[in-house]
Amino acid sequence: MIIERVVLLDEAGNDVGVADKAGVHHADTPLHLAFSSYVFDRDGRFLLTRRATHKKTWPGVWTNSCCGHPAPGEAIADGVSRRLADELGLPGPHKVELVLPRFRYRAEMGNGVVENEMCPVYRVVVDSGAEPAPNPDEVDSAVWVPWGEFAESVLSGTREVSPWCVLQVRELSALGDDPVSWPLGDPADLPAAVVG
Repeated sequence: MIIERVVLLDEAGNDVGVADKAGVHHADTPLHLAFSSYVFDRDGRFLLTRRATHKKTWPGVWTNSCCGHPAPGEAIADGVSRRLADELGLPGPHKVELVLPRFRYRAEMGNGVVENEMCPVYRVVVDSGAEPAPNPDEVDSAVWVPWGEFAESVLSGTREVSPWCVLQVRELSALGDDPVSWPLGDPADLPAAVVG
């Protein structure tokens, strides 16, 4: 059995240690390194996913394509590709592009469990016709949706998604209407634990 570990951070984004992923999320979750990815096809459709209903954090909630944590010593783009293969059955190679290097959030569930992450956001563009094969341990459902309609419904509050997805869609929408043309983020703005 593989024990997944996450990188712990201080408020400046420096690596201050590691912890087992299985035990890191609770009422006093320490700040740690994560990532979010938004998968698009060349027609501009977005891959929307619903988290598995037995997950500890936000079970059964619709959200961005794929989230995860880079392993200690793992390049964050490699972590994105690894999770896309593990969670969604989308084998690489993937073109993983940084769009929001400074995204950080803290969110609390109704039961008191907290997410507390520095969570750079990445865009991944796959060939049109690529179909996910979700891993039921991680993902309950996955559907392709037009990005513009999705973003508008999130921003208007008519579509419920994870709290981090709401915040990310606000920032991503400011980058322009065409997700394939969003400007890239500066890697120098990533947390120091990633840059190093």
